[in-house]
Amino acid sequence: MTVSATLLQDPARLAAFIKDTARTLGLSRCAITDTQLDEHETHLLNWLDDGFHGEMHYMERHGTKRSRPADLVEGTQRIISVRLDYFPPEAADAWAVLHDPNAAYISRYALGRDYHKVLRARLQKLAHHITEQVGPFGYRAFTDSAPVLEKALAQKAGLGWIGKHSNLLAQDAGSWFFLGELYTDLPLPVDPPQQQSHCGSCSACIQACPTQAIVAPYRIDARRCISYHTIELKGSIPVEFRKAMGNRIYGCDDCQLVCPFNKFANDTQVDDFAVRHNLDSASLVDLFSWSEAQFGERMAGSPIYRIGHERWLRNIAVGLGNAPSSPAVINALEQRKTDPSQLIREHVEWALQQHCL
Repeated sequence: MTVSATLLQDPARLAAFIKDTARTLGLSRCAITDTQLDEHETHLLNWLDDGFHGEMHYMERHGTKRSRPADLVEGTQRIISVRLDYFPPEAADAWAVLHDPNAAYISRYALGRDYHKVLRARLQKLAHHITEQVGPFGYRAFTDSAPVLEKALAQKAGLGWIGKHSNLLAQDAGSWFFLGELYTDLPLPVDPPQQQSHCGSCSACIQACPTQAIVAPYRIDARRCISYHTIELKGSIPVEFRKAMGNRIYGCDDCQLVCPFNKFANDTQVDDFAVRHNLDSASLVDLFSWSEAQFGERMAGSPIYRIGHERWLRNIAVGLGNAPSSPAVINALEQRKTDPSQLIREHVEWALQQHCL
C-alpha cells in the first residue's frame, strides 16, 4: 500500500500530519472544522440588515457565500484554519505613540510586509506538502481575501472565541495574530469548537473605543469605526469622527491594546512582519511630505499600499488637524492647500480650521 493510500484511509493520521507540517512552516496554531455556520450566518445577515457594513457593499453582494463554504468552493468538506502571530517586538510602545499627538499611529498589523502574501504563501506550502502525501486534492487558500467568515471558522475549529470587540481571542495568545484557511475536499476529522467565551463581565474594549463603534457586545457598527474610515472608506471622513481619530492614520488598535488577554500574546517570529520605514513612530509631518512616487516605493509590499496616496494624505491631514499647533504642522498643511485632489483639499481645510487658520 502506498503512503498516500495509507494516509487517505487514516484521516486521523492525515490530520496529525497536517498540524505537524503547519507547525514546521511556522504557523502558530492549526485546527480543522466543518462547513456548518448556521448561527454565524444569522449574525451576519442581521449585521447587514442593520447597515453596519457601511459602504463595504461587497459584504452584501457576496451574501451567504461567506457562511456557506461549499457555495464559495464547490466540494468543500473541511476547513483547515490557522493562526500566525504578527506583533513586532521591536515596535515603539503603542500607548506612547498614541499619546504623542505629533506622531502617526499605524495599526500594529500593518507595520511590516503585507500579511496576505506572507500567510497565503505558507498555506500554499502546506497544501503542497499535503499533495506530496496524498496526491492531488481539491483546495483553495484564503487570507482575508475572499468572502470567508474566518473568525467564525477559527472559533469552530477551537482556535479561540470571538470577543466583544469581534476579534478572535485565545487564552494563550490574545488577539495579535492573522487568520488563514485552506478549504479542502478531504474527509478529515474535526476538532472540538471553542464553546466558552472568557470575556466574562469585562467591557474594557467597549469603553476604550474612541468612536463608540462597539454598539453592543459582539456588535460593531463599521460606520463608526476608525479602521473603516481610514482603510475602507473611499470618500470623505465624517466630520463627527475626525477629532476622535486623534493621530490614528491607518487602522485602530485601542480595543486590542486594553484587552487583558493580550498580556499572553506572543511576539512574531516572522521577519517579514518587522517594522519598515520607521512606521511604528514616524511623525505626521514627515509622512505628509511623501510624494506619490515615494508612497508607491515605500509602501510596495505593505498592506497600506491598497488605500493609495490620496487616502493616505486624507488620513494624515486629519491627524495634523488634531496635532498641537506649530510652524511645522501649519506649514505642512499649507503646502497642500491647493492639492489637485478635492478630497485632500477638504481635509486640509478642516485641519487648518482646527488651528484657527
